[in-house]
Amino acid sequence: MHVMILGAAGMIGRKLVEKIAREPEALGGAISRLTLVDAFQPPVPEPLQSVSTGLTIDLAEAGIAEKLIGTRPDLIFHLAAIVSGEAEADFDKGYAVNLDGTRALFDAIRRQGLKSAYVPRVIFASSIAVFGTPFPEVIPDEFFTTPLTSYGTQKAIVELLLADYSRRGIFDGIGIRLPTICVRPGMPNKAASGFFSNILREPLAGRQAVLPVNDGVRHWFASPRSAVGFFVHAATLDTAKVGPRRNLTMPGLSALVSEEIEALRRVAGDRAVALIRREPDPVIERIVAGWPTQFDAGRASSLGFKAETSFDEILRVHIEDELGGRIA
Repeated sequence: MHVMILGAAGMIGRKLVEKIAREPEALGGAISRLTLVDAFQPPVPEPLQSVSTGLTIDLAEAGIAEKLIGTRPDLIFHLAAIVSGEAEADFDKGYAVNLDGTRALFDAIRRQGLKSAYVPRVIFASSIAVFGTPFPEVIPDEFFTTPLTSYGTQKAIVELLLADYSRRGIFDGIGIRLPTICVRPGMPNKAASGFFSNILREPLAGRQAVLPVNDGVRHWFASPRSAVGFFVHAATLDTAKVGPRRNLTMPGLSALVSEEIEALRRVAGDRAVALIRREPDPVIERIVAGWPTQFDAGRASSLGFKAETSFDEILRVHIEDELGGRIA
């Protein structure tokens, strides 16, 4: 099986590669070829060196999608994107990367299939940003998509394309609407949601963190471990059970910022909580105010997707996976 991961140098991409390096049969078959693609050099774990190719290219550049799909990958994970805050700040870049590059990829698959039979599985990283206010208290699977950010709009357009291309048999697509992933490892990025991780990750490492919204903000979360699990599960899912509605809202945990902070207090004490510095940011507050807060993800759950049920569990995952089981 030829597996291609677009966005392989990103956080989820790296963890997905690490997962299949540890469990080579996790995607439902032996991997004969692994192509890792990103605008930055994607790392390759030692167990996969012999079958892997790392490509440092931009999917949005002319001709790149045709070149990639010319190798006819059987399974494509499309994780590449400009994050929410950057897509909102740079309109042209957001649409070029998040929409135009993806449309080029989908059409390259279509043209390859016209040459000879070719219908790969395509798993797309979407987002709960496809939803916009006003919201019911709990958002059902049947809720319509009315995004209030450019990032959410770009993801929603791709969701429609994915469903239509799947309906026409061009590829076998699944859209994974990710919760906000927390706790993200590494350094702060330009995502508007980054503070949800910052206020946990930084204090756990003995560093200060900025909280730009009030403690009463509620949001929908899952850990990086769960996010990787979503994509691995989608790789082997019987899409006949999914039907024509190919985009799925993933299960997660609905929690207040105050509940995040109390979980941090239980795990690391008052000293860690004291490292959180409150600095209201009207831009971030406005963006976050338009985001959904709680879902009934019964459809995805019935198909076998799973996530954490408490913030204490999310913190334990971070400590185990990123801190070697110890905190500062």
